[in-house]
Amino acid sequence: MAKKKPDPSLKGKKPVNTAKRKDVKVQRNPSHITNRLKRSEMYGKYLQQKRAAKKEARLKRLKDAEELGEDVEVPSSEKKTTTTKTIDNTREVEPTLVMPDDVEVHGDEADDEFAQYFAGDVEPKVLITTRPRPSQHVFHFIADLQKLIPKLHFYPRQSYSIKEVCTFAKARDFTHLIVLSEKSKKCNGMTISHLQSHPDPIVGGGGPTAFFKLSNVVTSKNIPNHGASTSHIPELHLHGFATRLGHRIGRLFASMFPITQPQFVGRQVVTFHNQRDYVFVRHHRYIFEEDKKKKKSAAEKQKKAAAVAASGGRRGGGADADASDDLNVKARLQELGPRFTLKVRWIQGGMFDTKYGEYEWIHKRKEMDTTRRKFHL
Repeated sequence: MAKKKPDPSLKGKKPVNTAKRKDVKVQRNPSHITNRLKRSEMYGKYLQQKRAAKKEARLKRLKDAEELGEDVEVPSSEKKTTTTKTIDNTREVEPTLVMPDDVEVHGDEADDEFAQYFAGDVEPKVLITTRPRPSQHVFHFIADLQKLIPKLHFYPRQSYSIKEVCTFAKARDFTHLIVLSEKSKKCNGMTISHLQSHPDPIVGGGGPTAFFKLSNVVTSKNIPNHGASTSHIPELHLHGFATRLGHRIGRLFASMFPITQPQFVGRQVVTFHNQRDYVFVRHHRYIFEEDKKKKKSAAEKQKKAAAVAASGGRRGGGADADASDDLNVKARLQELGPRFTLKVRWIQGGMFDTKYGEYEWIHKRKEMDTTRRKFHL
C-alpha cells in the first residue's frame, strides 16, 4: 500500500489534531498512574479542580447564609489586606521607642549637647581629615562632601593622631571633626566627633563621638544625569530615627548643618533616611511644576466653556473652577551627589578617646542581632 503524502500546505510540519475536546475531569488522586509524566500532569489538574470545587462550595455556603440572614465570619486567610507585610512594619518593638508626646525625651533633648545648634546660638563649623597617606579616591569623596555640608574645611592628616587633631580643631573653634578611614582604596569608615563643650560646665567637655561603617560610596561624577550643587544652605530631612539611640544619631547629623537658616531659593535638600539601621544619605534638588497634560485639558475646558457661554448656554461651576480642579502639580528631583550608606558601630561619650573613653553604645552583633526583625535606630 502506497504511503500517503502529507498535504503540501503543511510544509514539513506535523499535522495537528484541531478537533476540540473537553478536558477530562480527574475523579480521584491519580497516584495509581504508573507513567511519571502523565501522573504529574493529572495530579496538577486534580489539585486545580479540588481548589475550584472547594471555592465553589464555600461561595454557595456564604450565599445560602446571606439568604437566611445569618452572619458568616470570613476566615482571616481570605481577608484582603491593604498593606503588605515587610521586615520594616513587622519589626520587634524596641523598649526605647520614642513616642511623639514623650515629655521626658523632649526635656532631655532641650538640654543636651546639640540644643545650642537647634536654638541657633552656635553655628556649626566642621573639619574633615583622612587617615595617614590616603589615596586620591578619598579626595574626590571629600570634594563632594564639601558641597554637601556647608562650612566643611579640609586639613591633611599628616602624622598626627586623632586626639591631637581634636585638640587642634577645638582650639580653632571647630564644632565637629570627621575622619575618613580607607581600605583597598575605598572609604570604609567615618568617625564623627562633636568638639563643642556643653554650656553647663558640670556636664563636661565635648562629645559624643560616633563611628560608622561607610559603604556604597558613589561620587557625583559617577551619578547619571547629576546636577551641580550651589552654595545655598540646603534643607535637612531626617527620616526613620525612632528610638532614643536613633534620636541621638539624628541630632548628631543635624548639628553639622545650619538648620535654623536654610535657603529655600536653592531648592536643595539633604536626606538622612534610616532603614533597618542603615542610614542612606542623598543630596537632591527639587522643582515643582504643573502637569502639562492636565494644563492642556484645563485650557481646552476653558475654551469649551467660553464657546458655550458665547452661544447663550449655561453650565454650573464655571470654567475657572473646572480649570483649577484639573491642574496638577508634580515634584521633580535631580540628584546632586554624593550618595553613601552609614551603619553605626559604636558611640562614645566625650571627644575621641578609645583608651579611656566611656562607650554609650556598642553594636555587638551576636548578642543584639538575635532576629532579622530587631532594629536599634
